[in-house]
Amino acid sequence: MQTADRLSVINNHLLWYTKSVKTSKRDHLQEKQSIVCNPTRHLNNGRVEGVQGVEVEAPPPGLEEEYATILTPEALQFVAQLVMEFDQQVEMMLKQRIKRKVELDISGDLPDFTTNPELHEKKWKIAPVPKRIQCRFLDLGDVSPAYTNKFTEALKCPVNGIQVDFDDGNCPTWRNQIRGLYNIHQAVHGLISDVPPIDKAPILMLRPRAWNMIENNMLVNGKAVPGPLFDYGLLMFHCSQQLVSAESGPFFYLSKLEGANEAQLWNNIFIWTQNKLKIPQGTIKACVLIENILASFEMEEILYALRDHSLGLNCGIWDYSASFVNKFGTRKDFVLPDRNKYVNMQRHFLKSYMDLVICTCHKHGAHATGGMAATILTSRDLNLVTGVIEGKMREILAGCDGFMVYDTKLVAPVMKMMGPAFGNQIHRQRDDVRVRSIDLLEMPSGGVTLAGLRHNIAVGILFIDSWLRGEGHFIYKGAVEDSATAEISRSQVWQWIRHQALLEDNGEVITRGMVQEIIRESVDTIIATEDLVPMKTEEHRNRLCTAAEILEEIITKRDFPEFITTYLSQDHTFLKYQKLYLH
Repeated sequence: MQTADRLSVINNHLLWYTKSVKTSKRDHLQEKQSIVCNPTRHLNNGRVEGVQGVEVEAPPPGLEEEYATILTPEALQFVAQLVMEFDQQVEMMLKQRIKRKVELDISGDLPDFTTNPELHEKKWKIAPVPKRIQCRFLDLGDVSPAYTNKFTEALKCPVNGIQVDFDDGNCPTWRNQIRGLYNIHQAVHGLISDVPPIDKAPILMLRPRAWNMIENNMLVNGKAVPGPLFDYGLLMFHCSQQLVSAESGPFFYLSKLEGANEAQLWNNIFIWTQNKLKIPQGTIKACVLIENILASFEMEEILYALRDHSLGLNCGIWDYSASFVNKFGTRKDFVLPDRNKYVNMQRHFLKSYMDLVICTCHKHGAHATGGMAATILTSRDLNLVTGVIEGKMREILAGCDGFMVYDTKLVAPVMKMMGPAFGNQIHRQRDDVRVRSIDLLEMPSGGVTLAGLRHNIAVGILFIDSWLRGEGHFIYKGAVEDSATAEISRSQVWQWIRHQALLEDNGEVITRGMVQEIIRESVDTIIATEDLVPMKTEEHRNRLCTAAEILEEIITKRDFPEFITTYLSQDHTFLKYQKLYLH
């Protein structure tokens, strides 16, 4: 590659990064409101009295009480201190992501395992985990705390834990963030009626947003704050003492990490927080989701970086698969086939990935957990239940210590599968596992189908439509769809257009024109489907058409947008919808 071409690649990446930050600030600042309502009297034109350098958006109408409970001056001061302490490190980490991506693009190299004999051969273990978290057999996944009824139902469910989700299953509108944080506060403080106390309820596995997300509704020293620091900071400030007293946390899921340096950053954040809140060191525990191909080469390093705060590692099929397109999408050797037909945990690259997670975790005394069963039971369909149980039994037989389901109706049959005595399988060392870099990078065989293309396009449209309505997930064809499935869906369509993939149905080339036509057809099909659009108003049609237009923009970009959630959250149309319809 010529020098000029290399500079062009670097500039494209850096321009994308700079543009995304500037756009989010500009749109947000245009929408500032003056705050005069009594519950937020500590604010003055968005600025917090007594808290220097902090500006915060007005409360969503109807949530003034919740807002005043969560965004107290003391809580905002704590978040501001957290941001000022770590914002520069977060910026550097994000730039390191860009740098590594550019280096892979320029060199054409592939990732590989590091050589660190002291780390890989030394018999170290993570710190012991509390008694309440030693069994990780079954969590409920994608539980956005902004959905009060769903969250309350989860608190009553006989599962080990709840993935309390501000990430994949949540749309981060201002209203959702405030309501979600408030609902968690109420649960932890025993203020929700008819649910068990926090020491008897399922463990709250709190999942803040990933590092790619920004909270535009709070500025510190004139700069929008990182979304995960906003979520994490407020959760810790309001809930940590009660969780510690109940021996029930604080416990976290950390999503979309790309390497050990990011695990080390979180570890530093945990240490600082425990010092600041006078919590014993090592109290905070976190499970890292290995959902990026680069992170899979640094599992051991990630565990080691968090060894005093680790709850092990978790597998996630769709974000992980989408990361191949993110990192290697311009390379023809990495074209993923139809995900519904050819991509599953039995394929070699995903089986190797899960085996490595299990082997790495158990070697160092940590839990290894599988992904979420997205199946929705609309009837007593034994075939659906059997399918879920068979899939999850394969993970258990491989050595997983547990997994997640979304539908609470799956809890009873899944629990019956293993019985109440199941604890964990950390004793299973899996010494038989020998995973090489080529095993992780081997793309599955298979082609592209017209049905798969249509499915991906429909999921993309419906996900964007859900976000425009302020909802983070939706039900489609008997399964829950969230940002992870939207990510793999739009990634595959972008990649198939880029490489002019052939349909195995008829040998036709996938072109932009073909995809545009299918998008138009999909909008009509969705509108005609009663379960998807029960009220066929002009507003619903216009919103679906808007979602389709945004999807078309994303999948026809010359350069692959890093995350669909980042793209949407900084998009002017999405911000306008939040202002017009969700406030």
